[in-house]
This record gives sequence, C-alpha cells and structure tokens, in this order.
Amino acid sequence: MKWLSGARVDGVRELVQQERADLLAFLETLTPNEWEAPSLCSGWQVRDVVAHVVIYDSFRLTHVWQLIRSGFSGDRLNVRTAEAWRGRSPTELLDCLRANLIPGGITRLFGWPTALQEATVHHQDVRRPLSRPRNIPLERIERVLANMIDAPVLAGLPNHAKGIRLEATDIDWRTGEGPLVTGTGEAIMMALAGRPQVLQELTGAGVDLLRDRLDAT
Repeated sequence: MKWLSGARVDGVRELVQQERADLLAFLETLTPNEWEAPSLCSGWQVRDVVAHVVIYDSFRLTHVWQLIRSGFSGDRLNVRTAEAWRGRSPTELLDCLRANLIPGGITRLFGWPTALQEATVHHQDVRRPLSRPRNIPLERIERVLANMIDAPVLAGLPNHAKGIRLEATDIDWRTGEGPLVTGTGEAIMMALAGRPQVLQELTGAGVDLLRDRLDAT
C-alpha cells in the first residue's frame, strides 16, 4: 500500500517533529487577540486550527462515533471535533501540541507524509492572515508537494493537481502535464491544499482550471 511504503516515509517522522516544534514556537508568541483571529480555514479562528492539529493525536472511541455521526465525511468530522474543542484555552492547546511533537493516534495512522502535510499547511493557515511569513525548509516543502501529487488512499486527500503542469519559481520543483501554473513552492502547496486565497499569487493558463476545482470542493 503506497501510504506505508518505505520510500514515502523515510526520514519524514523527524520532519514532522521539526515542523510541529516550529509551529509550537510560533504559537507561543501569539497574543490573546491573535488566537481569536480568523485563519485561512473558512469559519475557523486560529484556536480552531490548532485544536484540529492536535485533536487526533490520540485515538479515542469518540472519534469513531463522531465519524459515524458525520456520515463518514472527513470534512463534517473536522467541524464536529473543532466545535467540541472550541472551549479549550490556548494554554491547553499548547500543552497538547508540546506533548505530541511526534503525533500518535489517527494522525499517525494516516502516515508521516500526511502528518507533515497537515502540520505544514495548517501552520501557514494561521501565519498568513496574521502577516507572519516564514521560510519553510526546502525538504519539507518538497515532501508535502510530493504527498499532494501522490496522495495516500486512506487519507482521502483531494488531488487538485491532476492534468496541470506545476512549476515552482523559487525551488527546483516541477511536475505534471497540461496547462501551466507557476508560483512559489509555498503558494502552490497552499493552492493544492484548497486555499483559494493564494490563487492571486499564481500565474499561468492552468490557474483558472485550478480555481474551478477549488470552487467545486
């Protein structure tokens, strides 16, 4: 099964730990108002995104029940679990992240590449609206992009890149065939993750096709 192959996971566990440690260090600098600020995830504040990152790190029977109640929809499950954790304080959320820099539970079940994708994308989901940019380490960007192009079956991740030629302008990375989309590796990553806010940072004949796909999700 491709989500468990050694080629996909070699060394990624350490990258997940590093990315989560970077996220933790950033979150520790936030003011109370910034914790309540909107994120790139529609309808979610920064605190909701952080709750989403850590809530699946331990396996709970309530997750299974919530999944059943959500009609086995990952999106509806995420909404339900975020609502259940909405009352957690920033201190509680930081403590959870601090205790799970190497995640377990359902997060680990989906594999280290997907865990890296979740941490990296959601890190940007809170940084971008707060105008706090960073330089993401090259290896993490490349690993996340590879996971998006060849998404693991179990994780149910959409492949927005199908039939599009993608070329990063700031790193040596390109893939695919079809109408061209160019931009920074980070902007391409966020667009493939379903964030329409970054489409204005991309250029090429394939941007409209990518926009149509994001509008349809």
